[in-house]
Amino acid sequence: MRVQPYLFFDGRCEEALTFYQTALGAEILSMMRFKESPLPEESGVRPPGSDDKIMNASLRMGDSVLMVSDGRCGGNPEFKGVSLSITLHDAAEANRIFAALAQGGEVLMPMTETFFAQRFGMVADRFGLSWLVLAAPVEGL
Repeated sequence: MRVQPYLFFDGRCEEALTFYQTALGAEILSMMRFKESPLPEESGVRPPGSDDKIMNASLRMGDSVLMVSDGRCGGNPEFKGVSLSITLHDAAEANRIFAALAQGGEVLMPMTETFFAQRFGMVADRFGLSWLVLAAPVEGL
C-alpha cells in the first residue's frame, strides 16, 4: 500500500508547480489540463472557465511524489490540519529550502537547533501549505 498526498490548489496549481520547481527542485512527472480530459464538457468534471487549469499533475520531490490539481478553481486554496515534512541530512540545505518556502509565505517557527534535530522550522508557503523542515537528527538520537 502507498499513501500519497493529493493537494488541491483551487486554481493556483500551475503557479505552485513553478514555485516548487524553483524552491525544492521538484520535477513534473505528468500534467493534464481540464481541456485535455476525454470526458465531455457536460460531464460536470470541468469547473466553468477551467479549460487551461490543471486537472491532475504529479511531481517528484526527492524520493516522494505528490499529486496536485486546481480542483474546483475557486482561487483560494485551504490546507487545514495538514503539514508536509521534509527531512534532509544537511543543515545548510535545510536552511536554504526553508528560506525558499518562506518567500511570500509565513514563518510559523524560525529555523533553530532543537533536542531532536540540527535544524528545525515550520513555515506556511505562499499557498498556505504548512511545511516542517528538518535537518538530520542530532547525534546520539
